[in-house]
Amino acid sequence: MVHITEVLSEESFEELHLCEDCAQRFLDQVSGGRKSPEKSDSSAELEPLPEPGSREKTPTCPHCGISFAEYRSTGRLGCLQDYDVFREDLVALLENVHGETRHCGKEPKNLERHRQVGSAKAKLSNDLRMAISREDYEEAAKLRDQIKSMEF
Repeated sequence: MVHITEVLSEESFEELHLCEDCAQRFLDQVSGGRKSPEKSDSSAELEPLPEPGSREKTPTCPHCGISFAEYRSTGRLGCLQDYDVFREDLVALLENVHGETRHCGKEPKNLERHRQVGSAKAKLSNDLRMAISREDYEEAAKLRDQIKSMEF
């Protein structure tokens, strides 16, 4: 059984529960319109797609030409600008799927240590540049060795 959730608006969505064959036909037919299978017969054909323009106009990216429906069928955006073009739809999708629009899950166990080491290395690198500009090569060599000892 395949479960597909289609976000229609911020407040409404449609859930489809299809066998694998019907789900594949559904995904193959996605090209801009909303489809729903016959609910009374699991082997029934999918309803035909609505005519273009019969549904609210969906935005299309001016850079790569992908529509949000195409993204939903493939799961891949076409370019970086799609995040701005489809912002409202993506936020609604994230809220529906994850319940949040920001990451609040796990972090690497040693993330804080990496941050501290990175901050210390940045300070030492800055000090190294200053020592070189002062032509204090003895101090620069010490700083260089400290930076090398911090690398993983």
